[in-house]
Amino acid sequence: MPHAVSFLRAARLARSAKPFLARGGFKRERCAGCRLVPSHCMCAVRPSVATHAGVCLLMADIEPLKPTNTGWLVADVVADTFAFGWARTETDPALLALLNDPQWQPYVVFPGQYAAPERVVLAVPAPGTDGSGISKRPLFILFDATWAEARKMFRRSPYLDRLPVLSLQPERITQYKLRNSGRDDHFCTSEVAAMCMSLAGESVAEQTLDAYLAVFTHHYLHAKNQQPVAWDGAAHRRLREVAIRPPA
Repeated sequence: MPHAVSFLRAARLARSAKPFLARGGFKRERCAGCRLVPSHCMCAVRPSVATHAGVCLLMADIEPLKPTNTGWLVADVVADTFAFGWARTETDPALLALLNDPQWQPYVVFPGQYAAPERVVLAVPAPGTDGSGISKRPLFILFDATWAEARKMFRRSPYLDRLPVLSLQPERITQYKLRNSGRDDHFCTSEVAAMCMSLAGESVAEQTLDAYLAVFTHHYLHAKNQQPVAWDGAAHRRLREVAIRPPA
């Protein structure tokens, strides 16, 4: 089923003057549902988790076109995922409307050292515990981009300046293997979303995102290396385990 990122990808492709060719990727037909070659399609194991929290992806220009993009995985798992293309000179009115929607409490997810101290928060209040008497749903705003692009987007998005900045304090290193930033503390979008879900008390969503990323990595690398999918391997077993686990 199409979701916010797939719609954004289709819109971006419609504006392209020539086909997008990913560097280092395989140049074969791809499934529209998972962006993998049909022989390694993973649509049959796509999970979906009901969550109180939501995710808003601000995506750099060509990010929706990259087959290694993991914002797509977030939209697969978290039903309330919104995706918008980022531009310095204009802002989608639908994005502004989302940020002003009273059901949501938006958080800009970014390292705290880049924001004014009074904006930085390290935790997300549990529903009904913020003292306001109103239980707003957390909306995590993620910059889906390279690190250099994300810093630019953070600085040049004045409509985000009034929002709190959620600074994550990870106790792990990245497990993302499809791009290499050279830093163990640079996480892919799916990993960041999983950490946000953990802070929001969404343990099933957190574990599903982590397991689903491992499955996607397995399928992508095996397709690239022309190896068969290990459907009963560790990655798929873990995804099956978390997919049937009831919420805590």
